[in-house]
Amino acid sequence: MFKNILPIAGLMSGVALLLTGNGLLGTLLAIKGNEAGFSETLLGLLGSGYFAGYLLGGLLARPLIQRIGHIRAFAFFAAGLAGIALLHGLFVSATTWVVLRVLAGASVVSLYTLIESWLNDQTPQAQRGRIFAMYMIVNQTSLALSQQILGFDLGTSLSVFMISAFCVCFAVMPVAATPLAQPTVHKTSGFSPWPLLRRAPVAATSAVLTGMAIGAFWSMGPVYASRTGYDNDWIALFMSAGILGGALLQWPLGALSDRSDRRTVLAFAAGCAALSAVPLLWGHLGATAAIAAITLFGGFGFAIYPIVVAHLVDHLSGDEIVSGSNVVLLLYGIGAAIGPLMVGLMMSWVDNSALAVWFIATHVVLMLTALVSRRRVRDDVVEHTPYVSMMRTSSEALELMPAAEPSSHSDDAPVEARNTGHT
Repeated sequence: MFKNILPIAGLMSGVALLLTGNGLLGTLLAIKGNEAGFSETLLGLLGSGYFAGYLLGGLLARPLIQRIGHIRAFAFFAAGLAGIALLHGLFVSATTWVVLRVLAGASVVSLYTLIESWLNDQTPQAQRGRIFAMYMIVNQTSLALSQQILGFDLGTSLSVFMISAFCVCFAVMPVAATPLAQPTVHKTSGFSPWPLLRRAPVAATSAVLTGMAIGAFWSMGPVYASRTGYDNDWIALFMSAGILGGALLQWPLGALSDRSDRRTVLAFAAGCAALSAVPLLWGHLGATAAIAAITLFGGFGFAIYPIVVAHLVDHLSGDEIVSGSNVVLLLYGIGAAIGPLMVGLMMSWVDNSALAVWFIATHVVLMLTALVSRRRVRDDVVEHTPYVSMMRTSSEALELMPAAEPSSHSDDAPVEARNTGHT
């Protein structure tokens, strides 16, 4: 096992530093924008811009990586992201920040794409499940720990922006020093999403809805926390609790979904997420209660996306798995781009409780969608695929999943192998 881990340690270290810097930046902007007097709508637009950039980068990353190689592409996008972090601190302007957030989203998904394609190329099929699990742990841990840096105020308005930029810059070092050979990015073939989604229609609706909710959590969660009257340490704890809650409950809910109709588990998770968000309607309910509520919400809310992926994959043949999973990824991204702006608008109309209202509304609709589908549509599973705990990163992660192992390393090889074991 260690023989397979040591060669990719540099890549994992780069991911950890990258996500620490980027996770810090996202929360920091919500806090600084709130302090600068940005409207709720504008704060939501910042989040939507980031996820719009995510979608844009997903389309543009591959050609550049193929042309200049993984190491130079990593340095290119990381340098851009570090500069973007510093520009946020230098120019506190609404228009500038929206543009920078689009560029940041495009840079981050490009970095995800090249790291994950590199891991795909270097990971033996027998080790894919362990490496994928390790990669997801690094993701979640880095994002949770990044929130704690908010308390390091060095006395200047640029200090925390500089820390974010430093982390991203330092991420280049272990990646540039890796002895691993650079792989070739796999070419993607065109496909029509609609025939795939017709086999599991609840997957499409659920992907959009969970994207709308989780996108709002990332972008507007810090705004909600900052307006409850506590300091930056509290905001960091609030966000970390939601992220770690998502890590803790994914496996139990995934195991449950492997043993029953996934739509039933989707409805259960969505219903519990909605209930967990109810206490957040009262912004000053107390620190302990708020942390408990957001931890439970994160636990149930973050588990929905991988269940949706597993549900769709259950209905696909082997050569459709990656294409189908990419559809879910795209729909989730569209929802994530919509959610922050909608919550920002709602906050401007109502108050801080709009975020909790949004969490409740999106998950109630998701729950009802899953229940109606469960009642009216027969679940014609092609082959039951085991649940895999995951976060939304790039399409390359879907190929690294043990449920979607490519049959060869050729650029145009279809996905034909499927892990049929049960957890």
